[in-house]
Amino acid sequence: MSTQRVETPENMGVGGTISLRWAFMLITTLFFMWGVSYGLLDVLNKHFQETLNVTKAQSGLLQAAYFGAYFIVALPAGYFMSRHGYKAGILAGLSLYAIGALLFVPAAMMNNFPAFLFALFVLACGLGCLETAANPYATILGDVHGAERRLNLAQSFNGLGQFVGPMIGGTLFFTHASSDAAQNSVKMTYVVIAFVVIAIALLFKRTPLPDIREAASEHVQQRGATLWQQKHFVGGVIAQFFYVAAQVGVGAFFINYATEHWQGVTNQSAAYMLSIGMVSFMIGRFFSTWLMGRVKPAVMLALYALINIVLCAIVMLGAGDVSVIALIAIFFFMSTMFPTIFAMGVKNLGHATKQASSFMIMAIVGGAIMPYFMGLISDNISTAVAYGLPLVCFGVVLVYALSSVNLHNRRSGGPVG
Repeated sequence: MSTQRVETPENMGVGGTISLRWAFMLITTLFFMWGVSYGLLDVLNKHFQETLNVTKAQSGLLQAAYFGAYFIVALPAGYFMSRHGYKAGILAGLSLYAIGALLFVPAAMMNNFPAFLFALFVLACGLGCLETAANPYATILGDVHGAERRLNLAQSFNGLGQFVGPMIGGTLFFTHASSDAAQNSVKMTYVVIAFVVIAIALLFKRTPLPDIREAASEHVQQRGATLWQQKHFVGGVIAQFFYVAAQVGVGAFFINYATEHWQGVTNQSAAYMLSIGMVSFMIGRFFSTWLMGRVKPAVMLALYALINIVLCAIVMLGAGDVSVIALIAIFFFMSTMFPTIFAMGVKNLGHATKQASSFMIMAIVGGAIMPYFMGLISDNISTAVAYGLPLVCFGVVLVYALSSVNLHNRRSGGPVG
């Protein structure tokens, strides 16, 4: 089983360091901030369809730029942190986040879709660094047996950010009569975000964080296995790819679906409904963190995946408000999937944890691919039919969860993963 060595105030000299609990609280601010960014992204899809006259498939390029950046930056970020530590990776991520947010200013002035794509790409490169650092750091800030619960708790604040994002976007982006005024709201929103991110970066720079060094995992050492011979890791990467594809696709066309299938719903009302979905997402994470103390993570993952398969089928029926409610409910049962898959996939990998984390973050590229294909189906058939793609993705997650349950049953004792 993996262990970690923590540099304590006693062995670090006069300066000392902060407690694991305070470090964990500080890390949760990062989860909130990239939650806000992601929550705004789904609102931008519909906003740019109307202000820049792009098709649904073209608006899906926002997610392609956003999540494609994760794929590109994750591995370099992992290597960077292996040399310089988690704190350096966090500071690099926050810097890129702020730069990308500020690039919304010239993009809005030009009112140019490719310029917005570039700004989102730079911003998301920063988020990729943050996720590569913060996700594994949260799992090792304490006892290894509590890794899944700890990451789910931190990700709960990500859910809070995802609730706040659509509320901001719905209030500011859809209330203006002219396109120029709407784009100015987008610009000012991201300027404020940039200054908040800079303030957080300064706080991290001035705060000493525990220096946790992962020791080699006994499981890896005893078997002499490479990272890619670890079935729970390989399966986790595959499951994460399809899960993120599903999550991004569900949110990307939520506003389109709600306005098309619930009579009288406007873009602004649909954005607020998306926030309701994000509230259920946040509640789901807090509830699941509590439930995980009583139910094995892999069992919960399997149950949630099965429920979402059923809900996606109801969405595909296009049964008016009933299907919209089913679409909102999907967010609750998606809530625990990312952190649970992540924690299960990188567990007991010891010194390979940072590298494994990089590949887990690279798997987020699934979110770059899904919206474009859902957009094509929406443009050529219907938005309802497009939700068949997330249904298939949840099926892959179900297979991974069930295989993890079987693996756990074959082992003697210990948590799943």
